[in-house]
Parts: sequence; C-alpha cells; structure tokens
Amino acid sequence: MIDPHSYNISIRRGEFGEETCFEARIKEFSDLTEYGDSFQEAYDLAIEAIESTAEIFADKGRDMPKPHEGQYDFSGRVTLRIPKSLHRMLANAAEDEGVSLNQYITSILSHFSGFSAGKGGQADWQAVSAPGKEKGRQHLQVVGVDYGSDDNSSWRKTG
Repeated sequence: MIDPHSYNISIRRGEFGEETCFEARIKEFSDLTEYGDSFQEAYDLAIEAIESTAEIFADKGRDMPKPHEGQYDFSGRVTLRIPKSLHRMLANAAEDEGVSLNQYITSILSHFSGFSAGKGGQADWQAVSAPGKEKGRQHLQVVGVDYGSDDNSSWRKTG
C-alpha cells in the first residue's frame, strides 16, 4: 500500500484562466494537476488523485512510481565558473558587507529565489544581451518576483 502523503506535492496560488485559485502538482506525475479554492482543498484533491491513480495502476497490474526523494540528493555545494570581473565585484561587495563571499552569494540567491522570504516563490528570468555587445552573448537578468502573497506584493523591472 502506498502513502500518498510521501509524494512531492507543490501548491501555488495564481490566476488560472480568469479565476484565482490554488494549483496542486505532483512531481512524480507530471500530467496530474488539481485545482482548489483553498490551499487545503488543492492538497486534499492531490492526495485523492494519487490514491485513485494507485488503484488504477493496481487494477492494470502496473507498478506505482515511487515517491522522489530528491531533497536528500543535494549536498548543498555548488561549483561555479564565473567571469573574473564578476568574481571581483562580488568579493568586494562581500567585503564591504563584512561577510564571506559564500555567505554573500547565498544571500543574493536566497533573496531572488524567494527562499529567504520563506515562501518558496520563484523569480522570473530572461536572457538579455549586454548593452553594446554582440547578439550572441546573453546574460540572465531578473525581471520580476511574485511570491504570491495574500497582499499581492510583488515587484517588476522598470525602465
């Protein structure tokens, strides 16, 4: 028997069509999405969908996918290759703040991913060409963050 609560369910509030609701996605079943008027309703519907899927798989003699345990696969260590000028700029900024380079970069990444806000939101990224550079060289630029808070606080790039 499976435990539907052990599957990776992500829930987000958003505009879907012309309606604001909560969307529940199950990582192990990329085509399975449920919608509810509340966080709890979306979660409950996702649990029911996992249970129904397990019954269907059992009736057909198929094995149910195991819950993904990816959170334990990460060491927390990332090795990056960055331009020397960016390395210098980040190191100088970290020194100005009185923190290590590692701590400074972690803070930046946490802020822009929404992780530091405890909301697990995601920033929207787009590839842009640096001014005066050839079209082939692109860089990532944050163009917006929306943490889906109840007060609809968000920011967007201007100019």
